[in-house]
Amino acid sequence: MPGTLYVVATPIGNLHDLSPRAASVLRTVYVVASEDTRRTGTLLAHVGAQPRQLSFHAHSGPKRRATLLEILADGRDVALVTDAGTPAVSDPGSDLVEAARAAGSPVVAVPGPSAVATALSASGLPADRYLFLGFVPRKGAERARLLARAVEEEWTVVLFEAPGRVGALLRDVAALAPGRQVVVARELTKLHEEFRTGTAEELGEYYSITEPKGEITVLLAGTGVPPEPPDRSEEAKALARTLLAEGVTRREATRRLVADLGLARNEAYRLVMDL
Repeated sequence: MPGTLYVVATPIGNLHDLSPRAASVLRTVYVVASEDTRRTGTLLAHVGAQPRQLSFHAHSGPKRRATLLEILADGRDVALVTDAGTPAVSDPGSDLVEAARAAGSPVVAVPGPSAVATALSASGLPADRYLFLGFVPRKGAERARLLARAVEEEWTVVLFEAPGRVGALLRDVAALAPGRQVVVARELTKLHEEFRTGTAEELGEYYSITEPKGEITVLLAGTGVPPEPPDRSEEAKALARTLLAEGVTRREATRRLVADLGLARNEAYRLVMDL
């Protein structure tokens, strides 16, 4: 029988947040695949675990993944951990999980701390539905696209950001959505845990002159209303013209507009008949 890959959530700050089940797994597995072996070593010592450690992080190549798969194939269990929180959630690990499952190894999640859930629970913002967008790109079109999506979202949005860039992030949010309510959660579960609330302008100004330290989670209040659907009329007209020029019937062209672009059938029919 192949070994089991355990995906183990670890504390995001306070070591006492490690669950008894997670501690038991770390004590019994053959190998712990660690994002940072020194940081994980502190956690292992805290629970009296002495497994073999192998580094496995965002820059680990296929060779290291193959080594872990060989260990599983030999029938020995592996625990996947990251520096803090749940593996594969804005952290390395999804490729190993996918490969292990494809190779026939059982994959077992050992849940626990999550910066996303922790920040949401104490933010005061609605959390029945939310959008998690992970780390914000530093610059360029991808950053602009992500922030444009974030400020249009009707539900609470959760972002991760590096301490030195929080001020810039909030100023960008303020430019796109003046007056938007924001919560900045810092050093969650640690000695200097802090929640700071205000508008994007207020907090952007504060963090421009007061650079925060530690791990940062930023929450944006949602708009409360669904975003306007994109206008796809020009795209639909272009596709309809192409289809008709190829000899496709009007009925089939209508069906394709509905299937490919998500147009309502009556809207698609009217557009095709108008051409």
